[in-house]
Amino acid sequence: MSKRNLALIGATLVSIIYGVTFTIAKDVMPFYIDAYGFILLRVGGSVLLFWLVWLFMPKEKIEIGDFPRIIAAAFFGVAFNMLTFFKGLSLTSPISAAVIMVSTPMIVLTLSAIIMKERMQKRKVFGIILGLIGTAFLILYGKSIGNATNAGLGNFLVLVNAISYGFYLIVVKKLMDKYNAFTFVKWIYLFGFLMVLPFGWSQFQAVDWAVIPAAIGWKIGFVVIFSTFFTYLLNLLSMKELKPTTVAVFIYLQPLFATIFAISLGKDELSLVKIASALLIFTGVFLVTMKKN
Repeated sequence: MSKRNLALIGATLVSIIYGVTFTIAKDVMPFYIDAYGFILLRVGGSVLLFWLVWLFMPKEKIEIGDFPRIIAAAFFGVAFNMLTFFKGLSLTSPISAAVIMVSTPMIVLTLSAIIMKERMQKRKVFGIILGLIGTAFLILYGKSIGNATNAGLGNFLVLVNAISYGFYLIVVKKLMDKYNAFTFVKWIYLFGFLMVLPFGWSQFQAVDWAVIPAAIGWKIGFVVIFSTFFTYLLNLLSMKELKPTTVAVFIYLQPLFATIFAISLGKDELSLVKIASALLIFTGVFLVTMKKN
């Protein structure tokens, strides 16, 4: 199997994990842990995992001049990105949040065109528009699940997170071309942890661990190990082979997986609109990821 195909499989796995995360994280927040306290737990756990794995990896030295880029990646890819996303998710419903994340490929494509002077191919633009139409159908006519306390603000914060993640994908690409992923991701998370510490410490301290059921404990573990550590690694490995615009377009699959997961738990039902949306989204992803002959 080619490296590109492996990268595409990795990016699909990331979408599945994130799609499932919308519902799982919503079960934990804000009832057991508030949004910022959960982020501190998530980033802190990942810092430990990344530094632990790094011990067994080939060692590379990072040039001092690359640290400002690493700090920018920590801000856009960990701190600001997670703070706005989790706060937004705690205020809106999982499927709405998953669907809004779909604006990321549009943002990345535009940012890539401006910052990286990437050419806009007609096929890619068409694929992105198709995916966007499919997702718009999903949010307008697909029944949302969960209790949204302030959907307007929540949806806006999720959109801000999508823009932040778009910046991260572009900022991190230069590091990817230069270093092994393990060389810098541990630094990205360490700086990210220091950035979220002031926001999450009081909420983290307020958690009453004695009343947290085992099922919620497993869900917290899933978010730390799979939704954070595992997905960031897969994303970075995918980005070694794929352009930021291609990696970003896989976010289109998240609302689809979020919907499938919600349906399987009996929290949502399948409809003609959702099937049609799914077809549009998959076609869009195919058009953007298809290689020119």
